[in-house]
Amino acid sequence: MVNARHIKHVPGRKTDVLDSEWICRLLRAGLLRGSFVPARDIRELRDLTRYERKLVQAISAEKNRIQKVLEDANIKLSSVVSDMSGVSATEIIEELIEGSLSPDELAELARGRLKPKKAEIARALRGNFTDHHKFMIESSLSHIKHLEGIIGEIEERISELLKPYQEEYELLQTIPGVKEKGAASIIAEIGAEPDKNFPSPEHISSWAGIAPGNNESAGKKKSGKTTKGNKNLKATLTESAWAAARKKDCYLRSKYHSLIGRRGKKRTLIAIGHKILISAYYILKDKVPYNELGSNYLDLRKVNKVRNNLVKRLERLGYKVDLEASTA
Repeated sequence: MVNARHIKHVPGRKTDVLDSEWICRLLRAGLLRGSFVPARDIRELRDLTRYERKLVQAISAEKNRIQKVLEDANIKLSSVVSDMSGVSATEIIEELIEGSLSPDELAELARGRLKPKKAEIARALRGNFTDHHKFMIESSLSHIKHLEGIIGEIEERISELLKPYQEEYELLQTIPGVKEKGAASIIAEIGAEPDKNFPSPEHISSWAGIAPGNNESAGKKKSGKTTKGNKNLKATLTESAWAAARKKDCYLRSKYHSLIGRRGKKRTLIAIGHKILISAYYILKDKVPYNELGSNYLDLRKVNKVRNNLVKRLERLGYKVDLEASTA
């Protein structure tokens, strides 16, 4: 199996016979490279992790459908409660379906930070909730419960398939932002020994579609957007990048904030995901944990530049700055 882009024939000469002849000529000339086909257990793990992701997306769709039904009943609970999947919102919706409590009594179910908003919750629950709305929400809740049961079975199966790769599984979780599901997804997509199929981190980054493009002609650099690649791996890396950007005292967090002003949120997440993939490549290759550089690593690389920029900013604000080195 090879990449279809590598064997595309001359436009306008498209028949099955000509395609076969063209592929044979490329193969005889040694111009075809085999695509990455992992071992059977990794392929099975890949099927499970991808299916689990689809089921999680289906649950999210059902939760959005519940919110839409509530809006149709003129119940504006989402305008007061930020997390419609939280404990308070879940209990309120369940009691709303029972129909035995008034809006004021339902508001008393609020917990934690929602307690001061009981009056707002009571006003939001005054709507026109009919038997049709009740049936729709009950159907969605039943579907969610069923999907959660399937996800539980899939997670057990994933744990069984990961037993031979327990060392790699735990090492990947040392990367900031990569947790259990992220580590399982990375192993499922690139295998436990990526260096045997990808000669360098650049190759695997290009294959994943997370490396910056290279498009230059006549000395002019054109769009360098990322190419199409493994969308499941790209999604996992982006989610991990978003989690790493929120982790305190972390190099990836500081790198995120240093790039977001120039590149924007989406491009920055891709760049952080690229770094996570490169780290995962070397971790799986050398069987070593992640080496945390620290949140001040970027500043220490360019101490003079950072110092001069901060001094200039203070001087522009009207301050006279005298610096003295700390003894620490």
